[in-house]
Amino acid sequence: MLSRRRVISLLGLAAVAGFAALTASDADAQTTGTAATPATSGTHGMGRRQSRRASRHTRRNGRRTTPAAAPAEAAPTK
Repeated sequence: MLSRRRVISLLGLAAVAGFAALTASDADAQTTGTAATPATSGTHGMGRRQSRRASRHTRRNGRRTTPAAAPAEAAPTK
């Protein structure tokens, strides 16, 4: 006689085996005839992102390399 735990584990193994059989088929992935854009250029949004990122890096590096301005002198207290 099989216990509930044994039956559940057997059902789990059967499900895994069934899933593996489905994913291991000989079907190839569908490919498009020609690429709309070359892989190196990316999309318009990707170009905009790279531009913003480059600007950020430039500003950040400018802050890191320029010496800090002398702090403003505080007004004398009376």
